[in-house]
Amino acid sequence: MCLQMANLVTSLCCVVLAAVVVAYPRNADRIQYGRIGSDVTMQCGSLDNDASVSWKMNGTYVKAQHSLEGPRLILTNVSLNHTGLYTCFQKQDDDKHEAIFLQIGIPPLEPTITCRSNTYPQGFYCSWHQQHSTYINTTFDVEVQHNQRSLEVKKDLFHKNRCHVRFPEVFSSFPYKVNVTAINALGKASATKTFEESTIVKPDPPERVTATPIRFNPRRLEVSWHSPATWPDIDNFPLKYFLRYRPLIREQWQHVELSDTTSHNITDAYAGKEYIIQVAAKDTEIGTWSDWSVAVHATPWIEEPVPVVSTTEVEFHTETKTSPMPCSNAPQKAEPPVGGAATVITFFSRLLLGMLLLLLM
Repeated sequence: MCLQMANLVTSLCCVVLAAVVVAYPRNADRIQYGRIGSDVTMQCGSLDNDASVSWKMNGTYVKAQHSLEGPRLILTNVSLNHTGLYTCFQKQDDDKHEAIFLQIGIPPLEPTITCRSNTYPQGFYCSWHQQHSTYINTTFDVEVQHNQRSLEVKKDLFHKNRCHVRFPEVFSSFPYKVNVTAINALGKASATKTFEESTIVKPDPPERVTATPIRFNPRRLEVSWHSPATWPDIDNFPLKYFLRYRPLIREQWQHVELSDTTSHNITDAYAGKEYIIQVAAKDTEIGTWSDWSVAVHATPWIEEPVPVVSTTEVEFHTETKTSPMPCSNAPQKAEPPVGGAATVITFFSRLLLGMLLLLLM
């Protein structure tokens, strides 16, 4: 939560809760902290020094690595395993006297600070992190100053360890100073980062990168992209671009730097080889190059082969004749003779001849 401090305080502060949050039981009467590797002493309420008590951790009697001195429990060389709910009981009535939630951790180290402007000239953001977890609740106080004036700091809605600051002016020659203080129950540590406006300008990568083969051009690819949506004023603060590409079969990149355009035709691609393509962006005057865009893959146009008819596929049509039945030695069934009609004619001829002879007589 970003808090505006009183008028007597010369800066505005953004208080941020660390990523590691350890919940403790609601039935604990109080919470106590211990540093890893140290000795921890817990007092059972306000009992006298001669009181006789027993202790439990998470419902189990404490036996190992401890000593009792009246109402006090002393844990030696504590580790994260000692974190838990400790309850003390008077031996006389065995009633619970107090419940203490013990959290073991470490003091914070100096946070690492990174600042960047991806929305130039509107503003910038700073983020920070600890080199190692503290294992206990840790907050961060953030102060930003410019030209001996404190600037308003707003907490990021989505990133826990990030705050946003608007530029009070553009093209300022005065440096910015960011101070981040990490605070927890075991200690605190601060870090400061000083920079000039021009050194933190870094756009987001170009978006919607596409690569398309060009018909009838086996060595060309048409690449296009859009400027990052987070860059607020492309007309007054134009970007230039850096295109890199290579075939998958090679490790070496080819590069092209471009201005005033969001497209480029690659003319020296290897025919038939798949390419990987990325684009980066940068303000034309100040700052550094963005990270590379998401890689896209494309292959130049490939001519479709003309189908060839093989001679083995040609069909030859030939006339088919029926062969005569082969002769067989097996006896054949008698067929009516073809000469039966001739026998009848011969019989009538003889009869007619006989009638003629009788008439002549």
